[in-house]
Amino acid sequence: MQKTDKAHARQGNDGAPSSPGWLAWLVRMVAWAMGLGLAGVLALVLGVGIALAVAYPNLPDVADLADYRPKLPLRVYTSDGHLISEFGEERRNLLPFKDIPEVMKNAVLAIEDSRFFEHGGVDYRGMLRAALANLGRAKSQGASTITMQVARNVYLSAEKSYTRKIYEVLLTFKLEYSLTKEQILEIYMNQIFLGQRAYGFSTAALTYFDKPLKDVSIAEAAMLAGLPKAPSAYNPISNPKRARVRQLYIIDRMLENGFISGDEAQLAKKETLKIRSQSREILVHAEFAAEMVRQAMVSQYGDEAYTRGLTVITSLVSSEQQAAYKALRDGVMAYDARQRYRGPEASIELPTQKSARDEAIDDILIEHPDNGDLLSAVVLTASSNKVVVVRQDGEAIEITGSGLRAAASGLTAKSAPEVQIRPGSVVRLVRGGDKEWRISQLPEVESAFVAMDPRSGAVRALVGGFDFQKNKFNHAAQAWRQPGSSFKPFIYSAALEKGLSPATVVNDAPMYFSAGQTGGKSWEPKNYDGRFEGPMSVRRALAKSKNLVSVRVMQLVGPENAQAWVTRFGFQADRHPPYLTMALGAGTVTPLQMAAGYSVFANGGYRAPPSLIMRVVEQRGRVLYQAPTTVMTPENRAIDERNAFIVNSLLQEVTRTGTAARAQSKLKRRDLFGKTGTTNDSVDAWFVGYQPSLVAAAWVGYDVPRNLGSRETGGGLSLPIWIDFMSQALKDVPVADYKVPPGIIRVGGEWYFEEFGPGRGVSGLGLNDPWPGALTEEEGGLNAPPPATVEDRRSILDLFRN
Repeated sequence: MQKTDKAHARQGNDGAPSSPGWLAWLVRMVAWAMGLGLAGVLALVLGVGIALAVAYPNLPDVADLADYRPKLPLRVYTSDGHLISEFGEERRNLLPFKDIPEVMKNAVLAIEDSRFFEHGGVDYRGMLRAALANLGRAKSQGASTITMQVARNVYLSAEKSYTRKIYEVLLTFKLEYSLTKEQILEIYMNQIFLGQRAYGFSTAALTYFDKPLKDVSIAEAAMLAGLPKAPSAYNPISNPKRARVRQLYIIDRMLENGFISGDEAQLAKKETLKIRSQSREILVHAEFAAEMVRQAMVSQYGDEAYTRGLTVITSLVSSEQQAAYKALRDGVMAYDARQRYRGPEASIELPTQKSARDEAIDDILIEHPDNGDLLSAVVLTASSNKVVVVRQDGEAIEITGSGLRAAASGLTAKSAPEVQIRPGSVVRLVRGGDKEWRISQLPEVESAFVAMDPRSGAVRALVGGFDFQKNKFNHAAQAWRQPGSSFKPFIYSAALEKGLSPATVVNDAPMYFSAGQTGGKSWEPKNYDGRFEGPMSVRRALAKSKNLVSVRVMQLVGPENAQAWVTRFGFQADRHPPYLTMALGAGTVTPLQMAAGYSVFANGGYRAPPSLIMRVVEQRGRVLYQAPTTVMTPENRAIDERNAFIVNSLLQEVTRTGTAARAQSKLKRRDLFGKTGTTNDSVDAWFVGYQPSLVAAAWVGYDVPRNLGSRETGGGLSLPIWIDFMSQALKDVPVADYKVPPGIIRVGGEWYFEEFGPGRGVSGLGLNDPWPGALTEEEGGLNAPPPATVEDRRSILDLFRN
């Protein structure tokens, strides 16, 4: 009986045996789990504490934001009144929190941070919801709160790193501790970038709807609230369809959060918005020049340059600046069209769900924005005869036929993986003159262009590269490159003072120099075409850019004398070592220097240093700086007027019958002067030229110097850019004539210094040097100079006449 009772005691109510050992094990496991979890929490808290202790003292001071005030920007204008840039920490139209309409606050909170007034800066619930939504490949949701965005936009850089994210979170906590919610929201709504140069919703309301923020409707507020995420993707001016989709989504979010009623939501969706047309200002692309001004103002006024409302008037002419910008981009694109297709810029996986796919396309196109007329798009389908792409406005574009030609190597089954175009590829589109779309690519090559008034030095156009956002290095003012043959006129100018004349006969024959003579390696100079043509006049030799003739001219001048002479034009002696190679442009120059150097020839022999800033005015109109007027005085004279006149006659021949003959042929005017330049291995391509009232330099090359192509020259690359610019800049400028200065004589159709007339100057150079194909003494001899050609006699009579 006792055994039976004990047995029953070991059974539960259902008759199953109890398991005290199993229960104890379960309790221990739970305890371990709780212990590990607590340890993890403690470790996390300790880690955060250490991070705070280390990083917090390094966080920026946010006290100034408690008294947030707009700072008057630095504004930069062209000489004819067009705004080209603004620089400043914030921009315009500060609106206190109390004056921001509720409808605008609600629209922003609905889409950006609906729990803004509930969380402490980091919305953990929102982060979890966003993570689950993104994991489920639903519509992607962000987890950044408004406070986090203020921390990021006001204080932190755009780099993507764990360190920056940690600082962002810590700074968020500091902002929440130091400022009220109202202050944080006020800062956000006044400083966020909203496209079209607009910062803050007050400015955006004027920019997009031409009305003050207090007057915006629910529909307009929802449209504006869609801009912070992607100002270009949801821009109602440039992308109205995508902006409309975003607006409708925000109206729904406002309804879900109880900010508006169902009836108000329906009315808002039906409202027709009156979007302001593209800015009435002519957008002048002068980013490189504006950056030069910014640096000069900061150097002069320090950080106050950004806050005291300075207005800087530059010497740029808006029409010429735009012409230079377009000419340079067209020239670079024409060159790049001859290069191989390098493949898509990026690639993404396209989600199957439409909303997720649209979001993915938006995100990748934000990372690869349009570049002028080079538009970015994502490929939907691709085959050898048709590619379908989509842009941020959501419209599909079909490219077929000749539009695929440039990218044909990326549309075959044998394409290399990095070149192949497939669904999800990011490609570039351009629209041709026939309105047909073509696949293109962002160029790798760079270029620079600068134009100035040779009489005053005023810079009238300056483009420092293909695109400022892509590469901020200012090639016009900072790129030290070899000028090649475009430097020859300065050597010829020096030789004129030694008795050389345009009629001097110089032998285009082979030469060899030892390492001792060159200061480096042994040197055997060659002509570009590899041919030697024997004795020819200086006029013809420069027109045909004969290198061997230039070296012999340099021998006449002497390298040390030539080095000293070129400093008269503004070049630095230490960048032009005194060796014979200087004759072929082996030194280094900038495009801005070259334009200034050629200005000396164009204006009759005076130095006119380039100047960009004409006037600086304070907010209340007080003039802080006025550029001095360049006066052609003896103190400014660099070379004799006679010297400039004869060099002009030589450079006019280059544009008429020489390597730049396309200039006069295209522009149909005789008052054009200039010189092409192509360096060894076609690394740099130049053309520098002028009309008496305007001088301009064009350069093309790679940032990391490399061959441009075996057939690429200054005449083929840079000259077309110069011609395109001059065709616009000289449209209404009458043809000019130079007067023959005193001390110049004309004999047999050629010009001479009076003291170096026929028989008194240098009649020939290197005429005894043998050259391939030369006559023997019995056949005529080497010393007999060839008779002047008809071209030589008539080359400048049309322009230089009494």
